[in-house]
Amino acid sequence: MDKNKAKWEALATKKLRIRKRVSGTAERPRLSIYRSEQHIYGQIIDDLKGHTLIAVSTISPDLKDRVKDLKPIEAAKVIGETLAEKAAAAGVSQVVFDRNGRRYGGRLQALADAARAKGLQF
Repeated sequence: MDKNKAKWEALATKKLRIRKRVSGTAERPRLSIYRSEQHIYGQIIDDLKGHTLIAVSTISPDLKDRVKDLKPIEAAKVIGETLAEKAAAAGVSQVVFDRNGRRYGGRLQALADAARAKGLQF
């Protein structure tokens, strides 16, 4: 139990350290990625107003059936592409990437690469 607690505390510390430097504005909002064991979530946030502009996840009603049978990395790619398409429709072309204390690799990297391929710049 202590090992898990230490892992979560270290993640929270990394997250706070990153958030001190990374902040979204109206011109360049923050792309925040959260992943759990089963799902992955992406939000584009304007931190000055405190509003979430766009939110997409593997449990979104419009994507749930589409990603249900995919492997986790493939599902992350679909989420990244959808996030970039919705951002383009909302007029957002540049974002600041917030990895939420996680390592840049695996599902996180797949989502970021798919979003970049669809035209989102960060």
